[in-house]
Amino acid sequence: MPLQPRDIKIVHRHDLGFCSDDASLLDGFTHFIGTALKAGNAVIVVATESLRDSLLPRLQANGLDVGHVIEQGRYISLDPVEMLSTFMVNGMPDPVRFSKITGDLILSAAKAANGERRRVAACGECAPLLYAEGKAEAAIQLEHLWNEIAKSYDVDVFCGYPMGSFQAGSDRYIFAKICAVHSAVHSR
Repeated sequence: MPLQPRDIKIVHRHDLGFCSDDASLLDGFTHFIGTALKAGNAVIVVATESLRDSLLPRLQANGLDVGHVIEQGRYISLDPVEMLSTFMVNGMPDPVRFSKITGDLILSAAKAANGERRRVAACGECAPLLYAEGKAEAAIQLEHLWNEIAKSYDVDVFCGYPMGSFQAGSDRYIFAKICAVHSAVHSR
């Protein structure tokens, strides 16, 4: 049975990982993706090319047949700049476009998931990329949209931010708003 939007309240994960460096970010993504794939779930990865290229050998080293999960359609890899271009309007995420594009992607990925309860996990760097470009409000809005997707489709979401991207002072407010949208906050 394919994954469908739900109108009832469900428990979902929308985790936030603050990473001290690129190695920590890679560790966080590897753990999140590996856990989902080993459970038979599908995974959508929206990350920079360098992170995506580093993930594959790490997942392989952790006992996953990466070629097989890609062939099955359970591992979908996308570029964050290209993904953002599909739903950004006037510097902000358009909720209707985002919901349509992301919902279609999730439903497609769910078809490849194994097991009775087809689940999808999504992880990425879109909101952190927006924040790094000085578009804090767009990043916060995107986190809210991902939160709605996580609730609606029972999707687990992991967002990885470099810890050094937040400075003292005015960034505290943004930092608090980003943390508040997530169900759990981790530091690596």
